[in-house]
Amino acid sequence: MQSRSVLHEVSSEMASVVQRARRSVVEILDDGGGRGAGTVWHRDGLILTNAHVVRDRALRVSLADGRVLAAKVVAVSKEHDLAALTVDAEDLPAIAVGDSRRVMSGELVLAIGHPWGQVGAVTSGVAIGLESHDGSGREWLAINMQLRPGNSGGPLLDSEGRLIGINTIMSGPNVGLAVPSHVAKGFLTRELEAAA
Repeated sequence: MQSRSVLHEVSSEMASVVQRARRSVVEILDDGGGRGAGTVWHRDGLILTNAHVVRDRALRVSLADGRVLAAKVVAVSKEHDLAALTVDAEDLPAIAVGDSRRVMSGELVLAIGHPWGQVGAVTSGVAIGLESHDGSGREWLAINMQLRPGNSGGPLLDSEGRLIGINTIMSGPNVGLAVPSHVAKGFLTRELEAAA
């Protein structure tokens, strides 16, 4: 009886974590019919996603509240597969950002995105750890989770709903790769300082 009670409590808490985080997840649409995910990084309209999601098309962003807004690409890093967009909006629900360097192997993680057009879908798995897969020294947060088209650019969350990575690509049958949040933060810091 006690174990069922604990399981119910954990399940309810995870559902609450997802509901809070979903408010910060957007859908990125382009004129070519492409769809990807993005995450509200700052309340004044700054959104983070993958570079391969944005390409060179007119972009729109569908917010969790139903608004669809034109988006402008303000920074791109093909090296890290990251892009920053802005939309003309204020008081957006920005996601809490965690420290990807503190993620432990075996830790429960959650991905939110729009795989195969299923808006706001949630996938769970466990963290494998920080590593380099391409020999370039580029850091990835590897996860034991299936990422599908439409997950790209969406948030990878820890059990408290903090963003620890940007879901990016599959590396094997059951290994997904996310850009770690500390890499994303460095990208944004460099780009915002350069634009200042």
